[in-house]
Amino acid sequence: MAGVTGTAPAQEAPTAPARRGLVLIGTAIVLTGLNLRTAVNSVGPVLEEIEQGLGLSSALAGLLTSLPVLCFAALGFAGPPLTARYRDSHVLAGALGAMAVGLVVRSLADAFPLFLLGTVLAMTGGALGNVLLPSLVKRYFPHRTGLMVGAYGTALSAGGAVASVATQPIAESVGADGWRWALGVWTVLAAVGALVWLLVPARPGATRASHTAVRMRHLVHSRLALALALFFGLQSMQAYVIVGWTAQYLRDSGVSAHTAGLLLGLNTLVVIPVNAVVPALTVRANLQRPLLGFFLGCYAVGWVGLWQAPQTAPWLWVTLLGVGMGTFSMVLTLLGLRARTPETTAALSTAAQGWGYVLAAGGPLLVGVLRGATGGYTGMFVLALAGVAGLAALGWVVTRDRYVDDEVERSVPGWSPAGRCTEVLEAAGAEAPVSAHVRDAGSPRG
Repeated sequence: MAGVTGTAPAQEAPTAPARRGLVLIGTAIVLTGLNLRTAVNSVGPVLEEIEQGLGLSSALAGLLTSLPVLCFAALGFAGPPLTARYRDSHVLAGALGAMAVGLVVRSLADAFPLFLLGTVLAMTGGALGNVLLPSLVKRYFPHRTGLMVGAYGTALSAGGAVASVATQPIAESVGADGWRWALGVWTVLAAVGALVWLLVPARPGATRASHTAVRMRHLVHSRLALALALFFGLQSMQAYVIVGWTAQYLRDSGVSAHTAGLLLGLNTLVVIPVNAVVPALTVRANLQRPLLGFFLGCYAVGWVGLWQAPQTAPWLWVTLLGVGMGTFSMVLTLLGLRARTPETTAALSTAAQGWGYVLAAGGPLLVGVLRGATGGYTGMFVLALAGVAGLAALGWVVTRDRYVDDEVERSVPGWSPAGRCTEVLEAAGAEAPVSAHVRDAGSPRG
Protein backbone atom coordinates (compact mmCIF):
# COMPACT_ATOMS: atom_id res chain seq x y z
CA MET A 1 0.00 0.00 0.00
CA ALA A 2 1.31 3.40 -0.89
CA GLY A 3 2.37 5.76 1.87
CA VAL A 4 -0.33 8.07 3.13
CA THR A 5 0.87 11.60 3.30
CA GLY A 6 -0.43 14.85 4.64
CA THR A 7 0.86 18.35 4.98
CA ALA A 8 2.64 19.54 8.07
CA PRO A 9 0.76 21.32 10.84
CA ALA A 10 0.00 24.90 9.94
CA GLN A 11 2.07 26.21 12.80
CA GLU A 12 5.20 24.59 11.27
CA ALA A 13 4.81 26.26 7.89
CA PRO A 14 7.09 29.19 7.09
CA THR A 15 4.10 31.44 6.57
CA ALA A 16 1.08 30.68 8.75
CA PRO A 17 -2.35 31.17 7.22
CA ALA A 18 -3.79 34.58 7.95
CA ARG A 19 -6.97 34.76 10.00
CA ARG A 20 -8.92 35.57 6.84
CA GLY A 21 -7.53 32.45 5.20
CA LEU A 22 -8.55 30.34 8.19
CA VAL A 23 -12.06 31.77 8.05
CA LEU A 24 -12.30 30.82 4.37
CA ILE A 25 -10.97 27.32 5.09
CA GLY A 26 -13.40 26.93 7.98
CA THR A 27 -16.28 28.06 5.76
CA ALA A 28 -15.28 25.57 3.08
CA ILE A 29 -15.07 22.77 5.64
CA VAL A 30 -18.55 23.55 6.97
CA LEU A 31 -20.02 23.76 3.44
CA THR A 32 -18.44 20.41 2.64
CA GLY A 33 -20.09 19.00 5.75
CA LEU A 34 -23.42 20.36 4.54
CA ASN A 35 -23.07 18.24 1.37
CA LEU A 36 -21.88 15.00 2.93
CA ARG A 37 -25.31 13.39 3.38
CA THR A 38 -27.74 15.12 1.00
CA ALA A 39 -27.20 12.56 -1.77
CA VAL A 40 -27.71 9.69 0.70
CA ASN A 41 -30.63 10.97 2.77
CA SER A 42 -32.69 12.02 -0.25
CA VAL A 43 -33.13 8.39 -1.38
CA GLY A 44 -34.99 6.87 1.58
CA PRO A 45 -38.11 9.08 1.48
CA VAL A 46 -38.72 8.25 -2.22
CA LEU A 47 -37.34 4.70 -2.25
CA GLU A 48 -40.72 3.25 -3.20
CA GLU A 49 -41.05 5.67 -6.13
CA ILE A 50 -37.52 4.82 -7.28
CA GLU A 51 -38.35 1.09 -7.11
CA GLN A 52 -41.44 1.65 -9.23
CA GLY A 53 -39.79 4.07 -11.65
CA LEU A 54 -36.83 1.82 -12.35
CA GLY A 55 -38.56 -1.51 -11.79
CA LEU A 56 -36.36 -2.65 -8.89
CA SER A 57 -36.73 -5.72 -6.68
CA SER A 58 -36.30 -5.58 -2.89
CA ALA A 59 -32.77 -6.98 -3.26
CA LEU A 60 -31.82 -4.25 -5.75
CA ALA A 61 -33.37 -1.66 -3.45
CA GLY A 62 -31.16 -3.04 -0.69
CA LEU A 63 -28.16 -2.66 -2.99
CA LEU A 64 -29.24 0.90 -3.68
CA THR A 65 -29.24 1.75 0.02
CA SER A 66 -25.85 0.04 0.50
CA LEU A 67 -24.12 1.52 -2.53
CA PRO A 68 -23.37 4.91 -0.93
CA VAL A 69 -21.62 3.18 1.94
CA LEU A 70 -19.59 1.03 -0.47
CA CYS A 71 -18.63 4.16 -2.38
CA PHE A 72 -17.55 5.88 0.82
CA ALA A 73 -15.33 2.88 1.54
CA ALA A 74 -13.77 2.51 -1.90
CA LEU A 75 -13.42 6.17 -2.89
CA GLY A 76 -12.29 7.30 0.55
CA PHE A 77 -8.97 5.48 0.23
CA ALA A 78 -8.06 7.86 -2.61
CA GLY A 79 -8.18 10.92 -0.35
CA PRO A 80 -4.70 11.09 1.22
CA PRO A 81 -2.83 10.05 -1.98
CA LEU A 82 -4.70 12.73 -3.92
CA THR A 83 -3.88 15.43 -1.37
CA ALA A 84 -0.23 14.35 -1.53
CA ARG A 85 -0.20 15.32 -5.21
CA TYR A 86 -2.68 18.19 -5.39
CA ARG A 87 -3.88 20.99 -3.15
CA ASP A 88 -6.52 20.02 -0.61
CA SER A 89 -8.76 22.73 -2.01
CA HIS A 90 -8.54 21.36 -5.55
CA VAL A 91 -9.21 17.79 -4.44
CA LEU A 92 -12.35 18.78 -2.55
CA ALA A 93 -13.51 21.17 -5.27
CA GLY A 94 -13.18 18.36 -7.81
CA ALA A 95 -14.95 15.93 -5.49
CA LEU A 96 -17.93 18.24 -4.97
CA GLY A 97 -17.99 19.02 -8.70
CA ALA A 98 -18.19 15.30 -9.45
CA MET A 99 -20.95 15.06 -6.87
CA ALA A 100 -22.96 17.75 -8.67
CA VAL A 101 -22.61 15.92 -11.99
CA GLY A 102 -23.59 12.62 -10.39
CA LEU A 103 -26.72 14.10 -8.85
CA VAL A 104 -27.83 15.32 -12.28
CA VAL A 105 -27.07 11.96 -13.93
CA ARG A 106 -28.97 10.09 -11.21
CA SER A 107 -32.03 12.28 -11.53
CA LEU A 108 -32.15 11.77 -15.32
CA ALA A 109 -31.44 8.02 -15.32
CA ASP A 110 -34.05 5.81 -16.99
CA ALA A 111 -32.27 2.52 -16.23
CA PHE A 112 -30.73 1.04 -13.11
CA PRO A 113 -27.10 0.90 -14.43
CA LEU A 114 -27.15 4.62 -15.24
CA PHE A 115 -28.69 5.35 -11.84
CA LEU A 116 -25.83 3.41 -10.23
CA LEU A 117 -23.26 5.39 -12.22
CA GLY A 118 -24.81 8.65 -11.10
CA THR A 119 -24.83 7.44 -7.51
CA VAL A 120 -21.12 6.57 -7.63
CA LEU A 121 -20.29 10.05 -8.93
CA ALA A 122 -22.59 11.66 -6.39
CA MET A 123 -20.85 9.86 -3.55
CA THR A 124 -17.40 11.21 -4.49
CA GLY A 125 -17.83 14.41 -2.53
CA GLY A 126 -19.06 12.57 0.53
CA ALA A 127 -16.35 9.91 0.36
CA LEU A 128 -13.41 12.31 0.13
CA GLY A 129 -14.96 14.77 2.55
CA ASN A 130 -15.47 12.00 5.10
CA VAL A 131 -11.80 11.04 5.27
CA LEU A 132 -10.16 14.43 4.69
CA LEU A 133 -12.09 16.73 7.02
CA PRO A 134 -10.75 15.24 10.31
CA SER A 135 -7.15 15.70 9.20
CA LEU A 136 -7.85 19.22 7.90
CA VAL A 137 -9.31 20.14 11.28
CA LYS A 138 -6.27 18.64 13.01
CA ARG A 139 -3.93 20.59 10.72
CA TYR A 140 -5.55 24.03 10.59
CA PHE A 141 -7.43 24.11 13.91
CA PRO A 142 -5.38 21.95 16.31
CA HIS A 143 -6.59 23.86 19.36
CA ARG A 144 -10.23 24.04 18.23
CA THR A 145 -10.85 20.39 17.40
CA GLY A 146 -14.11 20.08 19.34
CA LEU A 147 -15.43 23.35 17.92
CA MET A 148 -14.65 22.56 14.27
CA VAL A 149 -15.76 18.92 14.37
CA GLY A 150 -18.94 20.16 16.00
CA ALA A 151 -19.38 22.81 13.30
CA TYR A 152 -19.05 20.53 10.30
CA GLY A 153 -20.85 17.70 12.07
CA THR A 154 -23.76 20.05 12.69
CA ALA A 155 -23.70 21.11 9.04
CA LEU A 156 -23.65 17.46 8.00
CA SER A 157 -26.71 16.76 10.13
CA ALA A 158 -28.48 19.89 8.88
CA GLY A 159 -27.91 18.96 5.25
CA GLY A 160 -29.12 15.43 5.88
CA ALA A 161 -32.18 16.68 7.78
CA VAL A 162 -33.20 19.10 5.04
CA ALA A 163 -32.80 16.35 2.44
CA SER A 164 -34.87 13.92 4.52
CA VAL A 165 -37.67 16.40 5.21
CA ALA A 166 -37.87 18.15 1.84
CA THR A 167 -37.41 15.26 -0.60
CA GLN A 168 -40.92 13.77 -0.36
CA PRO A 169 -42.75 17.15 -0.48
CA ILE A 170 -40.69 18.15 -3.53
CA ALA A 171 -41.57 14.89 -5.26
CA GLU A 172 -45.27 15.28 -4.45
CA SER A 173 -45.39 18.91 -5.59
CA VAL A 174 -43.89 18.08 -8.98
CA GLY A 175 -46.19 15.15 -9.63
CA ALA A 176 -45.29 12.44 -12.13
CA ASP A 177 -41.58 11.53 -11.86
CA GLY A 178 -41.26 14.08 -9.10
CA TRP A 179 -38.70 11.86 -7.41
CA ARG A 180 -36.23 12.86 -10.13
CA TRP A 181 -36.47 16.53 -9.20
CA ALA A 182 -36.35 15.61 -5.52
CA LEU A 183 -33.01 13.81 -6.06
CA GLY A 184 -31.47 16.39 -8.40
CA VAL A 185 -32.19 19.61 -6.52
CA TRP A 186 -29.22 19.07 -4.18
CA THR A 187 -26.88 19.77 -7.09
CA VAL A 188 -26.98 23.46 -6.14
CA LEU A 189 -25.42 22.89 -2.70
CA ALA A 190 -22.65 20.75 -4.16
CA ALA A 191 -21.82 23.40 -6.77
CA VAL A 192 -21.63 26.13 -4.12
CA GLY A 193 -19.29 24.02 -1.98
CA ALA A 194 -17.02 23.37 -4.97
CA LEU A 195 -16.88 27.09 -5.79
CA VAL A 196 -15.80 28.05 -2.26
CA TRP A 197 -12.94 25.52 -2.32
CA LEU A 198 -11.81 27.02 -5.64
CA LEU A 199 -11.63 30.42 -3.92
CA VAL A 200 -9.12 29.09 -1.37
CA PRO A 201 -5.77 30.31 -2.76
CA ALA A 202 -2.37 28.68 -2.73
CA ARG A 203 -0.13 31.21 -1.04
CA PRO A 204 3.48 31.70 -2.06
CA GLY A 205 6.13 30.79 0.47
CA ALA A 206 9.11 28.63 1.22
CA THR A 207 8.92 24.88 0.75
CA ARG A 208 10.17 22.29 3.19
CA ALA A 209 12.96 19.91 2.36
CA SER A 210 11.13 16.90 3.73
CA HIS A 211 7.69 15.69 4.69
CA THR A 212 6.21 13.17 7.07
CA ALA A 213 4.46 10.06 5.80
CA VAL A 214 2.39 7.40 7.50
CA ARG A 215 1.60 4.03 5.94
CA MET A 216 -1.93 2.77 6.47
CA ARG A 217 -0.87 -0.87 6.37
CA HIS A 218 1.10 -0.42 9.60
CA LEU A 219 -2.11 0.46 11.43
CA VAL A 220 -3.10 -3.23 11.47
CA HIS A 221 -0.56 -3.58 14.30
CA SER A 222 -2.67 -1.29 16.48
CA ARG A 223 -5.59 -2.84 18.39
CA LEU A 224 -6.91 0.65 18.90
CA ALA A 225 -6.95 1.38 15.15
CA LEU A 226 -8.75 -1.90 14.46
CA ALA A 227 -11.27 -1.19 17.22
CA LEU A 228 -11.90 2.29 15.82
CA ALA A 229 -12.53 0.83 12.34
CA LEU A 230 -15.00 -1.72 13.71
CA PHE A 231 -16.68 0.87 15.92
CA PHE A 232 -16.99 3.26 13.00
CA GLY A 233 -18.43 0.49 10.85
CA LEU A 234 -21.08 -0.55 13.37
CA GLN A 235 -22.22 2.99 14.12
CA SER A 236 -22.39 3.69 10.37
CA MET A 237 -24.43 0.54 9.86
CA GLN A 238 -26.93 1.85 12.41
CA ALA A 239 -27.14 5.19 10.63
CA TYR A 240 -27.57 3.81 7.12
CA VAL A 241 -30.18 1.27 8.15
CA ILE A 242 -32.08 4.14 9.77
CA VAL A 243 -31.71 6.43 6.76
CA GLY A 244 -32.29 3.74 4.15
CA TRP A 245 -35.10 1.67 5.65
CA THR A 246 -37.01 3.25 8.54
CA ALA A 247 -39.15 5.46 6.29
CA GLN A 248 -40.17 2.45 4.20
CA TYR A 249 -40.73 0.37 7.34
CA LEU A 250 -43.06 3.02 8.73
CA ARG A 251 -44.94 3.19 5.43
CA ASP A 252 -45.34 -0.58 5.43
CA SER A 253 -46.58 -0.35 9.04
CA GLY A 254 -49.45 1.94 8.03
CA VAL A 255 -47.88 5.38 8.32
CA SER A 256 -48.44 7.71 5.34
CA ALA A 257 -45.56 8.48 3.01
CA HIS A 258 -45.63 12.14 4.01
CA THR A 259 -45.56 11.35 7.73
CA ALA A 260 -42.82 8.75 7.29
CA GLY A 261 -40.67 11.33 5.54
CA LEU A 262 -41.32 13.84 8.32
CA LEU A 263 -40.38 11.25 10.96
CA LEU A 264 -37.13 10.52 9.15
CA GLY A 265 -36.57 14.26 9.00
CA LEU A 266 -37.21 14.50 12.73
CA ASN A 267 -34.56 11.86 13.27
CA THR A 268 -31.99 13.86 11.35
CA LEU A 269 -33.09 17.14 12.93
CA VAL A 270 -32.44 15.69 16.37
CA VAL A 271 -28.89 14.83 15.31
CA ILE A 272 -28.11 18.50 14.59
CA PRO A 273 -27.84 19.74 18.21
CA VAL A 274 -26.37 16.39 19.24
CA ASN A 275 -23.51 16.77 16.76
CA ALA A 276 -23.02 20.35 17.88
CA VAL A 277 -22.30 19.46 21.52
CA VAL A 278 -20.90 15.91 21.46
CA PRO A 279 -17.38 16.75 20.14
CA ALA A 280 -16.85 19.32 22.92
CA LEU A 281 -17.87 16.70 25.47
CA THR A 282 -15.84 13.90 23.88
CA VAL A 283 -12.57 15.79 24.26
CA ARG A 284 -13.05 15.35 28.03
CA ALA A 285 -11.75 11.86 28.76
CA ASN A 286 -13.85 11.37 31.91
CA LEU A 287 -17.09 11.92 29.94
CA GLN A 288 -16.44 9.52 27.07
CA ARG A 289 -17.74 6.30 28.60
CA PRO A 290 -20.83 7.82 30.28
CA LEU A 291 -21.64 9.52 26.99
CA LEU A 292 -21.26 6.27 25.08
CA GLY A 293 -23.50 4.42 27.55
CA PHE A 294 -26.18 7.06 27.13
CA PHE A 295 -26.08 6.77 23.33
CA LEU A 296 -26.29 2.97 23.41
CA GLY A 297 -29.25 3.11 25.78
CA CYS A 298 -31.05 5.45 23.37
CA TYR A 299 -30.33 3.09 20.48
CA ALA A 300 -31.67 0.06 22.35
CA VAL A 301 -34.91 1.71 23.50
CA GLY A 302 -35.48 3.34 20.11
CA TRP A 303 -35.08 0.12 18.12
CA VAL A 304 -37.23 -1.96 20.47
CA GLY A 305 -39.95 0.70 20.54
CA LEU A 306 -39.99 1.06 16.76
CA TRP A 307 -40.16 -2.74 16.44
CA GLN A 308 -42.94 -3.36 18.91
CA ALA A 309 -45.04 -0.19 18.61
CA PRO A 310 -44.33 1.60 15.30
CA GLN A 311 -47.65 3.51 15.33
CA THR A 312 -47.89 4.21 19.07
CA ALA A 313 -45.17 6.81 19.47
CA PRO A 314 -43.00 6.79 16.33
CA TRP A 315 -41.79 10.32 17.03
CA LEU A 316 -40.28 9.14 20.32
CA TRP A 317 -38.53 6.14 18.79
CA VAL A 318 -36.98 8.09 15.91
CA THR A 319 -35.92 10.82 18.35
CA LEU A 320 -34.12 8.29 20.54
CA LEU A 321 -32.44 6.79 17.50
CA GLY A 322 -31.35 10.29 16.48
CA VAL A 323 -29.75 10.86 19.88
CA GLY A 324 -28.03 7.48 19.63
CA MET A 325 -26.54 8.57 16.32
CA GLY A 326 -24.36 10.93 18.34
CA THR A 327 -21.86 8.04 18.20
CA PHE A 328 -20.91 9.41 14.77
CA SER A 329 -19.61 12.79 15.95
CA MET A 330 -18.09 11.01 18.94
CA VAL A 331 -15.99 8.67 16.81
CA LEU A 332 -14.99 11.51 14.45
CA THR A 333 -13.58 13.35 17.46
CA LEU A 334 -11.85 10.20 18.73
CA LEU A 335 -10.07 9.79 15.38
CA GLY A 336 -8.27 13.06 16.10
CA LEU A 337 -7.75 12.36 19.80
CA ARG A 338 -6.20 8.91 19.26
CA ALA A 339 -3.49 10.12 16.84
CA ARG A 340 -0.55 12.37 17.66
CA THR A 341 -0.08 14.12 14.29
CA PRO A 342 -2.20 15.32 11.34
CA GLU A 343 -0.44 12.72 9.18
CA THR A 344 -1.38 9.85 11.48
CA THR A 345 -4.88 11.32 11.76
CA ALA A 346 -5.21 11.24 7.96
CA ALA A 347 -4.07 7.61 7.83
CA LEU A 348 -6.27 6.58 10.76
CA SER A 349 -9.30 8.44 9.40
CA THR A 350 -8.89 6.85 5.98
CA ALA A 351 -8.36 3.33 7.29
CA ALA A 352 -11.07 3.46 9.97
CA GLN A 353 -13.67 5.01 7.70
CA GLY A 354 -12.70 3.00 4.61
CA TRP A 355 -12.89 -0.41 6.26
CA GLY A 356 -15.67 0.74 8.56
CA TYR A 357 -17.88 1.64 5.60
CA VAL A 358 -17.19 -1.78 4.05
CA LEU A 359 -18.64 -3.32 7.20
CA ALA A 360 -21.50 -0.82 7.31
CA ALA A 361 -22.52 -1.53 3.72
CA GLY A 362 -23.60 -5.03 4.69
CA GLY A 363 -26.34 -3.67 6.95
CA PRO A 364 -28.77 -2.01 4.50
CA LEU A 365 -28.06 -4.69 1.88
CA LEU A 366 -28.82 -7.49 4.34
CA VAL A 367 -32.01 -5.74 5.43
CA GLY A 368 -33.18 -5.67 1.81
CA VAL A 369 -32.34 -9.34 1.26
CA LEU A 370 -34.06 -10.41 4.49
CA ARG A 371 -37.09 -8.30 3.70
CA GLY A 372 -37.40 -9.93 0.29
CA ALA A 373 -36.94 -13.42 1.74
CA THR A 374 -39.24 -13.10 4.76
CA GLY A 375 -41.62 -10.33 3.75
CA GLY A 376 -40.99 -8.55 7.05
CA TYR A 377 -38.52 -6.50 9.06
CA THR A 378 -37.63 -8.78 11.98
CA GLY A 379 -34.16 -9.29 10.53
CA MET A 380 -33.57 -5.52 10.49
CA PHE A 381 -34.23 -5.20 14.21
CA VAL A 382 -32.17 -8.25 15.18
CA LEU A 383 -29.27 -6.88 13.13
CA ALA A 384 -29.57 -3.41 14.65
CA LEU A 385 -29.67 -4.65 18.25
CA ALA A 386 -26.70 -6.96 17.66
CA GLY A 387 -24.84 -3.90 16.37
CA VAL A 388 -25.63 -2.03 19.61
CA ALA A 389 -24.06 -4.88 21.60
CA GLY A 390 -20.97 -4.73 19.40
CA LEU A 391 -20.67 -0.98 19.93
CA ALA A 392 -20.73 -1.52 23.69
CA ALA A 393 -17.78 -3.94 23.56
CA LEU A 394 -15.73 -1.86 21.12
CA GLY A 395 -16.55 1.38 22.92
CA TRP A 396 -14.73 0.15 26.00
CA VAL A 397 -11.56 -0.08 23.89
CA VAL A 398 -11.76 3.17 21.92
CA THR A 399 -12.48 5.28 25.01
CA ARG A 400 -9.16 4.35 26.62
CA ASP A 401 -6.71 7.23 26.59
CA ARG A 402 -4.14 5.81 24.16
CA TYR A 403 -2.49 6.68 20.85
CA VAL A 404 -2.37 4.63 17.68
CA ASP A 405 1.16 5.93 17.02
CA ASP A 406 2.46 4.40 20.24
CA GLU A 407 0.88 0.98 19.62
CA VAL A 408 2.31 0.72 16.11
CA GLU A 409 5.74 1.85 17.27
CA ARG A 410 5.81 -0.90 19.91
CA SER A 411 4.77 -3.56 17.40
CA VAL A 412 6.86 -2.55 14.36
CA PRO A 413 10.60 -2.28 15.15
CA GLY A 414 12.05 0.92 13.76
CA TRP A 415 8.67 2.41 12.92
CA SER A 416 8.04 6.05 13.64
CA PRO A 417 5.10 8.31 12.75
CA ALA A 418 7.38 10.44 10.60
CA GLY A 419 8.99 8.75 7.62
CA ARG A 420 11.62 10.56 5.60
CA CYS A 421 11.30 10.14 1.84
CA THR A 422 13.17 11.36 -1.19
CA GLU A 423 10.65 12.33 -3.85
CA VAL A 424 9.14 15.79 -3.64
CA LEU A 425 5.60 16.49 -4.78
CA GLU A 426 3.85 19.83 -4.28
CA ALA A 427 0.87 19.46 -1.95
CA ALA A 428 -0.29 22.89 -0.96
CA GLY A 429 -3.61 23.69 0.59
CA ALA A 430 -4.47 27.25 1.55
CA GLU A 431 -1.24 27.49 3.46
CA ALA A 432 2.16 28.19 2.00
CA PRO A 433 3.13 25.34 -0.35
CA VAL A 434 4.97 22.50 1.33
CA SER A 435 6.86 19.52 0.01
CA ALA A 436 5.16 16.12 0.08
CA HIS A 437 6.91 12.80 -0.25
CA VAL A 438 5.54 9.38 -1.11
CA ARG A 439 7.41 6.16 -0.47
CA ASP A 440 6.32 2.77 -1.77
CA ALA A 441 8.16 -0.44 -2.53
CA GLY A 442 6.84 -0.64 -6.08
CA SER A 443 6.43 2.83 -7.47
CA PRO A 444 8.05 6.08 -6.36
CA ARG A 445 4.67 7.75 -6.69
CA GLY A 446 2.72 5.00 -5.01
